[in-house]
Amino acid sequence: MASIRDIRRRIKTVRNIQQITKALKMVAVARLQRAQSRATAARPYADEMLAIMRRLASVGASVEHPLLEVRETVNIGVLVITSDRGMAGSYNTNVTRKVTEIVKPYGPEHVKMVAVGKKCRAFFERAGYSLVESYPMPSSEVGLTEARQISKTLRTLFESKQVDLVHVVYTKFFSAMRQQVTDLVILPATPPEAELDPGSEDYIFEPQPTELLGSLLPRYVDTQVYRALLESLASEHGARMTAMTSATDSAGEMIDRLTLDYNRIRQAAITKEIAEIVGGANALA
Repeated sequence: MASIRDIRRRIKTVRNIQQITKALKMVAVARLQRAQSRATAARPYADEMLAIMRRLASVGASVEHPLLEVRETVNIGVLVITSDRGMAGSYNTNVTRKVTEIVKPYGPEHVKMVAVGKKCRAFFERAGYSLVESYPMPSSEVGLTEARQISKTLRTLFESKQVDLVHVVYTKFFSAMRQQVTDLVILPATPPEAELDPGSEDYIFEPQPTELLGSLLPRYVDTQVYRALLESLASEHGARMTAMTSATDSAGEMIDRLTLDYNRIRQAAITKEIAEIVGGANALA
């Protein structure tokens, strides 16, 4: 059985951990509010841009543009978005598991990755995958400049035919308790087969389709990458807040159990001392 000193030391250690997890929870709560509002604000524009590009791609099949080129899928590119830090429950693990499922049919030699966040970079480097670029994941705010830089890397990989398909794997934010890993194919910018219905809509292009798509397509990729970064940042803070709440509560429960054990051992020691004093007094009488 542990001594009173050991239990007191354990209570102190757990209480220190509880203070840390509580502080991390409060930081996550503060950052989540801002990240959530920005992610929510970006959704309508990103959704409408995606819908427009799919419609234009479906009716503009005769238009040639490097970002619309459909090729046999031999090599794929994957943008993976995780966090730089842990303490966020299964947030990072869920993303890396999803990416592993996507790339498994191709093998490391046919996959080029762009990593955002130290966690995914370390994971896939150990797994032997080729990392074209890696970027840190901002902890407080995502800027459009960073999104454009990442988007340019993805477009270059596709336009140079180093990859034939580009996936973006990120975590979509629903609430602090619910986040969902999402796989979005952004290049080539063509709609799924089920949405192809060239006769359903008739467009008159002004300016010419090539010029119009040449302007819209890079912006479309920028928008989807920016949206994925915003959603991931909100999801990270939500997952960390939930994980730290659970850790704080668990530490409190452990402190309660240790305190109960401490009181029992202390009471037993006091009872033993009283019994020894009474026994000594009786012996002297």
